[in-house]
Amino acid sequence: MAFFIFPALLGLNVEERNILMEKTSIENLEIASEPSRSGVILALAAVYSSWGSTYLAIKFALEELPPLFMMGIRFSFFGIGFYLFLWAKGSPHPTSRQWLWSAVIGVFLMLGGSAGVAWAEQWVSSGMAALVIATTPLWTVLFAGIWKRWPNAWEWAGLIIGLVGIVVLNFDGDLRASPLGAAALVLAAMSWAFGSALSQNIPIPKGMMAGAAQMIAGGFIVLIVSFLIGERITVMPTWRSISAVIYLGVFGSLIGFTSYVYLLGRVRPALATSYAYVNPIIAVLLGIWILGERITMIGVSAMAIIVVGVILVAFGQRGGRSS
Repeated sequence: MAFFIFPALLGLNVEERNILMEKTSIENLEIASEPSRSGVILALAAVYSSWGSTYLAIKFALEELPPLFMMGIRFSFFGIGFYLFLWAKGSPHPTSRQWLWSAVIGVFLMLGGSAGVAWAEQWVSSGMAALVIATTPLWTVLFAGIWKRWPNAWEWAGLIIGLVGIVVLNFDGDLRASPLGAAALVLAAMSWAFGSALSQNIPIPKGMMAGAAQMIAGGFIVLIVSFLIGERITVMPTWRSISAVIYLGVFGSLIGFTSYVYLLGRVRPALATSYAYVNPIIAVLLGIWILGERITMIGVSAMAIIVVGVILVAFGQRGGRSS
């Protein structure tokens, strides 16, 4: 389905996208025009359908490829391709200042967020990784307070319930067996959330070019860190691992991430990260079906608690924020 969604998002020219951006507001969910509302719905569907399966693809890619190297290649290669595509369609080149801030966002989203998940999945199951990352909207609402957008009552309730879910989740044997992996996942969720909140308060390229610039800058940063920590390819990658990286690039980066950036420019961060209560279910089911992973009753209970918390946060976005 995502292959049909992505062209719909790119079908607008630069002028049309800019007009839509001017008409939309990130302060509420009342989208100014019908085309804008349709674009948000399509973008949400693209994020939901693409990112739910990326946890499984990361597991396949890790069979022969080191985590940071694999994620760095994924972001830099597909970021450059997407950048050239947008440039050919007439999108302006980012300024030097926009490149600098794109690199800053890339540190939080690509290195701390996505690469952190891949690093943790060396020890933690794909489904469990998705459950921890489901807390991202909770951290996003919390970090938004740095810019005086304080959580309202519903959002505070969601935060508290979601944090209870994290505590319950840490009683699961999978996370207790790998405290380092568990810590990396929590930090990855926090890093992605902070980068998402920060991106709305700094000068970054407009429209889809923001995603391309962040993937390029972030991808090269991840590759540099991979080199510095001494990651090496020890065996010849099989087609299974290579195809997993391609899948991550097409679905996770080109479709998923650019749709996510599209959402960040039009709705509140917590709605943009609402994929977190859909993707864990998809990831858990795929892990059980394809990899034979198991989820305990503790994991199921934690997932239910976290999802309730995230839904409360999303519901809170419909109202105003308390000061």
